[in-house]
Amino acid sequence: MSKENKTSLYLVPTPIGNLSDITLRALEVLKSVDLILAEDTRTSGHLLRHYEISRPMQSFHNFNEHKILESLIGRMKKGEVMALITDAGTPGISDPGFLIARACIQAGLLIECLPGPTAFVPALIKSGLAADRFAFEGFLPLKKGRQTLLKKLAEEERTMIFYESPHRLMKTLEQFSQYFGGDRKISVSRELTKMYEETVNGTILEVMKHFAEKEVRGEIVMVVEGKTKT
Repeated sequence: MSKENKTSLYLVPTPIGNLSDITLRALEVLKSVDLILAEDTRTSGHLLRHYEISRPMQSFHNFNEHKILESLIGRMKKGEVMALITDAGTPGISDPGFLIARACIQAGLLIECLPGPTAFVPALIKSGLAADRFAFEGFLPLKKGRQTLLKKLAEEERTMIFYESPHRLMKTLEQFSQYFGGDRKISVSRELTKMYEETVNGTILEVMKHFAEKEVRGEIVMVVEGKTKT
């Protein structure tokens, strides 16, 4: 392979829970690169040790990516090959990845994104809701613009997908009931691929009742039915 066609950056999906959910190619890439960029080196260190991967690792997250981006691009221009991984799932999906991918393209560096785990895909497929057309919204704004967005999404006819943390789940469900209507269908999945994986299907009000009666843990994916055409 010529230098001009050599991949400089690999975006490598990592398991969202079960460590077995990683591809053979992902392991090959992580064992071969000069540097692994990790959202949290402690979390990623557990995965790398599990697969006996001992490559140099550096933190790359939302709080430092602007500061170190230029330096990383410079190193890749000189021939270093890097892999970007996040705590779980595919880089760039509600995680760091966009800025460095854009910077590589602007610098004329070749990037590759490996296929692999992404939390919203299994949650969508197992929801039983329409999966032919959907809108991925990720995390809702915490404050500014939240209500405006919910009002807009109340008219969305496609299936909608959201990420949420356990301590904000009930508040978000209450707002869904307020803006979408309590009888709108929803599927809430948590702890995907882990021992205590759970998916609850029903109306928003029914799901609210379920989670109000228990302590909620784990990362959450919510799949919401789109507005019915009238």
